[in-house]
Amino acid sequence: MAAARPPLPVSERRARALLLFCVLTVAVCGFVYELVIIALGTYLFGNSIFQVSIVLASFVSSMGLGALLAKPMLGRAVEAFVAVEAAVALAGGSSAMLLYASFAWLDLYQPTMIVVAALIGVLVGCEIPLLMSLLGRLGRREPGSSVADLLAADYLGAVVAGLAFPFLILPFLGQIQGALAVGAVNSLAGLLILWLFARELTRRARVVASAALVAVLGALALAAALAAPFEVSARQSLYDDPIVHSERTRYQDVVMTHERGTDDLRLFLNGDLQFSSKDEYRYHESLVHPAMAGRHRSVLVLGGGDGLALRELLRYPDLRRAVEVELDPRMLDLARHDQRLAELNGRSLFDPRVEVVQGDAFSWLRSRAERFDVVLLDFPDPDDAGTAKLYSAEMYELVRAALAPGGRVVVQAGSPYFAPEAFWSIERTLRTAGLHTRPYHVDVPSFGDWGFVMAAVGGPPALELAAPAPLRFLDRGVLEAAARFPRDRSRLPVEPSTLDRPRILEYERRGWRDY
Repeated sequence: MAAARPPLPVSERRARALLLFCVLTVAVCGFVYELVIIALGTYLFGNSIFQVSIVLASFVSSMGLGALLAKPMLGRAVEAFVAVEAAVALAGGSSAMLLYASFAWLDLYQPTMIVVAALIGVLVGCEIPLLMSLLGRLGRREPGSSVADLLAADYLGAVVAGLAFPFLILPFLGQIQGALAVGAVNSLAGLLILWLFARELTRRARVVASAALVAVLGALALAAALAAPFEVSARQSLYDDPIVHSERTRYQDVVMTHERGTDDLRLFLNGDLQFSSKDEYRYHESLVHPAMAGRHRSVLVLGGGDGLALRELLRYPDLRRAVEVELDPRMLDLARHDQRLAELNGRSLFDPRVEVVQGDAFSWLRSRAERFDVVLLDFPDPDDAGTAKLYSAEMYELVRAALAPGGRVVVQAGSPYFAPEAFWSIERTLRTAGLHTRPYHVDVPSFGDWGFVMAAVGGPPALELAAPAPLRFLDRGVLEAAARFPRDRSRLPVEPSTLDRPRILEYERRGWRDY
């Protein structure tokens, strides 16, 4: 006959409710750790499809291994669960700091990401069997009923985490502090189970388990206190020049640097250089002025929230209206109110001819029926799923519909030297959308050989200039040369990119892999 178990500190019904609450809590924690690893990798590298796939594969497969490893521990489920919670609190809580350090100082991010995801997955996989064993101790119930209750709590935890991460944890705590806070929650879950089943343990076991969890909480608190200087130091190590502005917005990681003793201001989004004030005029003159050689009373700018393309547009006195559509409101705030950037863009966002719209360019085009003489697409390079849709045939079909008769569109298309497949895929995708193209490229020292594609409906638009005053870089001779491509960078037989088949991601990855 089985020995009677010691009494619980609360009624059996309440104990069951607390245990199921613990199931929900650890499910939230495990899911948040996944999201932290995915989000950090996406910020640092782009290519969110790759990050999601690798993290999920490592995490979920390791959960299966953890479930098997938990089987020998079921006889001492309380002690085992407390130990697992202490370990997962440390591993998951410190995951963001560890990954950031491996990227900033060791250049070992990808292997570290896989190891961390697998380790957390093993520990999370141990939790459910141990909790199921503890749930079985609380009264006589059908096993199927207990499994249903446990899985319901587990799945609800995934919902809670999925909502809490983007709307609460990321905006208010960030990834590093958020992971540390969730680690503390894991420790508290361990303390809850320890209190609930304390009478099943010896006094010595209770003291050791309590001390371990409290020590973990102390370690996480210390890490939280050091997180801010750690992040500043790690982030600065990624850039040659001093960081003068840094923030992680809802959409991207925004960093500006300023070289001491010079006027070189640089903007980085998710670690990728967007411009250097030393030569950004070459890029923006080449993006804007060829398209402005035709009719240009109304212009639509998609992306380009730094205001630099607008600066070039506003040179034209006969421009009546320019609409700027930018996804990230913090980028617009920076362009308006940061003195360095506002001086560089000529305070273009305050011009009365400019209408600023905060929103997703793809969705905005779908909801509007306006037509424009010129449409400029000045998006970051297509290195993740979010930006890949902005280089799709479906996007360019929306752009074509937004063109007034005789209108022109220009797309920044990356480097025909470093990523030729991506460049020519953009050109091919524009043609697939029913536009006639005119590719060209110029030298921008900060980027190297950089390309653009101008397109129109009736036929290939001519490369011309009609600027109201001489430009710093672009003239007719430079523009004529820009239309010529050397034999080793001539048109390639590539496929268009679509929402269903975002080929641009693979072309972009292959192009920049060795640089």
